[in-house]
Amino acid sequence: MRWFVMPKMTISLPLAVLAACLLIGINEAGYKRSAAAMQDMAQAQSIRTELTTLLKLMLNAETGQRGFLLTGDPKYLAPYESALTEVNQNLGSLRELYASDPGELTEFSRLSQDVSGKMAEMAVSVRMRKQGQEDGWKAVLLTDVGKEQMDAIRDQTSKLIAQSARKMSVNQDQVVRALQLSRIGIALVAMSGLLAFYMYLLQSNALRAAGQREQESLKRERDQLERQVRERTESLAALATHLQQVREEERGHLARELHDELGSLLTAAKLDVARLKSRQANASPEAAERLQHLTDTLNSGIALSRRIIEDLRPSSLSHLGLVASLEILAQEFGERAGLTVTTDLEAVELGGAAQLTIYRLLQESLTNIGKYAQAQHVTISLQNFDSYISVEVKDDGKGFDTTQARLSSHGLIGMRHRVEASGGRLTVTSRIGRGTCISAVLPKGANAG
Repeated sequence: MRWFVMPKMTISLPLAVLAACLLIGINEAGYKRSAAAMQDMAQAQSIRTELTTLLKLMLNAETGQRGFLLTGDPKYLAPYESALTEVNQNLGSLRELYASDPGELTEFSRLSQDVSGKMAEMAVSVRMRKQGQEDGWKAVLLTDVGKEQMDAIRDQTSKLIAQSARKMSVNQDQVVRALQLSRIGIALVAMSGLLAFYMYLLQSNALRAAGQREQESLKRERDQLERQVRERTESLAALATHLQQVREEERGHLARELHDELGSLLTAAKLDVARLKSRQANASPEAAERLQHLTDTLNSGIALSRRIIEDLRPSSLSHLGLVASLEILAQEFGERAGLTVTTDLEAVELGGAAQLTIYRLLQESLTNIGKYAQAQHVTISLQNFDSYISVEVKDDGKGFDTTQARLSSHGLIGMRHRVEASGGRLTVTSRIGRGTCISAVLPKGANAG
């Protein structure tokens, strides 16, 4: 699926970037074109206004001039003179507006010449009227020169106004095209954005589906690994239990062999020595000493054989029971290690396997105390509750860090496995300098055989 997702990832992002750049470019181009068109339209409108004002001023000037010529009343000269002043200003403004367009500036020059000619004609007739030259100003007034000049001004002004209107129309069309271009561009960009968003959704859905499949695959693999680990753990636990059972069986077999064979040999040897001693009543002191030494050696061998047999398979469990066996084990350990051992043992009813588990737990705990604890006092307790048995071995030794000992202490691991194989739970509590407490809880129905 990845080969299908990656091309979409490589297309959607560049497409979105291209759409954004295209939108910015279209907006910028439209803005520049619209701004230029609006500036041209504003200039055309200003030209149109100035031309209309010029034509109005010329009409006002002509009206004032004719009023003065016909009546001679100086009050008609005020609008005439005011119009002439404003005309000059108006022509200057128009010249600045046409300065950027040589073609239109040529047309304006013609208008300016017509205006100058009309103004000169009006100025001549007004001067003659002021000087009293009646025939002169009447002759000028009755000619068609003033009318022709005024018609030329009107025509040229209309022509320039029409050019300005066309220019405004062109600029308006340009603004409309820019707006249309922006609309098209925005529509295209919007469609591109929708396409990119659609591809993004497809990509997200594909990634989500791939992620779900990946999670499901990982979950299956994890479940499979957990199942394998659980099966391996159960197999190893069963193997360890089997090995312990085989070990105990071998110990029992070896103990029986030692008891039967070696015990018989040592006993027979001791009886033979006893017979020799009875027949050597008059033996020399050296022979008697040798026979006594042999007797002591045989006794030590018999005692060693019994201790080894008890370590291999405590016969006291079968003959005396769990409590008596634990008492004997604690007493012998105290005498051998030189420690004070206090016991608090309650009578319990357990099967042979469970009794052996408790005995081995106590045996291993005392062995560890003798080797490592450097303790002075040991307390052993066996308590009988309604549904379970509690065993506790506590010492006042140097203690240890349980987090460091878990991986390296095979004795603790063996004890834990024994207890857990019997359905119980082992707890090891220890602090450096505060001693150690090993406690186990076993259900009463554990290993009833």
